Amino acid sequence: MAFSLAIFLVLLIGFAVFYRSIPTPKPLYPLVKVREIENILAKYFPYYQQLLLPQKKEFLKRVMQFMQQKQFIPRGFKPVTLEMQAMIAASAVQLTFGLPEVSLAHFKRILIYADDYYSTITRKYHRGEVNPRLQAIVLSWKRFVEGYADVPSGRNVGLHEMAHALELENMIENEDYQFFPTEAQQCWKGLVPYYIEKIKRGEASFFRDYAATNAQEFFAVTVEYFFENTVEFERQHPELFYTLATLLNQNPLVNAIFLYPASSRAYFGSRLIT
Repeated sequence: MAFSLAIFLVLLIGFAVFYRSIPTPKPLYPLVKVREIENILAKYFPYYQQLLLPQKKEFLKRVMQFMQQKQFIPRGFKPVTLEMQAMIAASAVQLTFGLPEVSLAHFKRILIYADDYYSTITRKYHRGEVNPRLQAIVLSWKRFVEGYADVPSGRNVGLHEMAHALELENMIENEDYQFFPTEAQQCWKGLVPYYIEKIKRGEASFFRDYAATNAQEFFAVTVEYFFENTVEFERQHPELFYTLATLLNQNPLVNAIFLYPASSRAYFGSRLIT
């Protein structure tokens, strides 16, 4: 009995020494980098600027998590700066901020070109694209910056490509699978063909013609307008606006960004996310 107890004590001491010898991992982003990222968002990212303080803290945390999870790859230039990483991560978090469990997990790589780039597949110049096979989101940095510098334009390549990634993420079987509310998604699918036809007939001039290309481009374009022409979008197309607000679980029209106005409840009743 005494011998067994002695062996137990020796093992216990050994484990204690072993675990103490393991160095504590350093944080991936030291405090100085956190402050630098925070300053970048405060200076260049309008969505972040309008958040309440508790939301800013959560947004910053989500941005750093996204930066840690993705590989940022420069194409034709180097290096990818901290500003590039922070701004691109922020565009993804802006879109998914109301969906806290969604991190666009399928997409591991962010490929960044300095300007528009030529695709040997389509034989055209591109501003951005999403490639689920390569698990990649591709962006022109020049066009990305233009999108956030000219907010009222309704053209934002960062939001556009993140919207494509988000829609695909909802269909890919992983930890981010099927996060859109079922009833809102069904309503959206019913509205899309109606609006695409209206755009083609010139009866929905609020959206640019490219939105009528197909259902995927319609989603990506309306996401751009949702964040950049919010007031006019809600005024002209309230049902479409609040359906998209429910899919994303956020409403940029209100300060408490996740709390929906009463008018939206008429569309989804008790199933509305609040």
